[in-house]
Amino acid sequence: MPGADMGSWGRVTPQELSRLVVVSPHLDDAVLGASNLLAGSPDPVVVTVYAGRPAVYSDPPTPWDRNGGFVAGDDVVVLRREEDRAGLAVLGATPVWLDWIDSQYRSASERVEPAQVADDLEQALRRLEPSAVAVPFGLGNDDHVDTHDAALMVRERLGDVSWFCYEDGGYTHIPGLLAWRIGKLFRSGLWPTPAAPPVGQDADRRRRAFAHYRSQVAALGADWHVEDLLAAPAPEQLWRLDPPPEGWEPLASM
Repeated sequence: MPGADMGSWGRVTPQELSRLVVVSPHLDDAVLGASNLLAGSPDPVVVTVYAGRPAVYSDPPTPWDRNGGFVAGDDVVVLRREEDRAGLAVLGATPVWLDWIDSQYRSASERVEPAQVADDLEQALRRLEPSAVAVPFGLGNDDHVDTHDAALMVRERLGDVSWFCYEDGGYTHIPGLLAWRIGKLFRSGLWPTPAAPPVGQDADRRRRAFAHYRSQVAALGADWHVEDLLAAPAPEQLWRLDPPPEGWEPLASM
């Protein structure tokens, strides 16, 4: 392979994280997948895509909302936004909420296309003028997949911004899903490469931030044993999204 500055591979500079924006599908995903990155960056912002209030909540509540302790008449999104505000405050982050509706409140005929989300997300990011954007890999959940796809569309439109992926909490442990996404990106010409941002790993702060998402603790505990995942010493992994080094492109077809 052609020579390259291997000493720079994996490095993330403080300047790149000077205006970090983390894109979150739902009101908790950024904390589950990128809490240490948020805590180690100055004045980060989290843009949550599916944070809109449905015109009408179902009665009885959806199974997920019932597992979260909600009952008929609760304004679930308003309550969850307050959880999000409190949880992100532990990490020194500011929330921005877009008004797309969580898939649990939509019928199959109310499909939201990633291109629609991309236009709204682009406007939000242009207002924030980020130096770096971290997005989910888009694993195991339609809203996560659509957020990822929309973010890649926006990546093509923005200028001098560093782009990263973080691993979707819980879903990243489903066998094969992360490998599938990495392979798909690799073949597309964006080579996900593990990155080492200059941030610490603070499992206690991560747990304290997530504890504010009270309505999600029980549901995510049942599905993912999330408390065990949050307590694990393994660090979060950030991945840089960049084209391959010049001359390395044929590796994708080998």
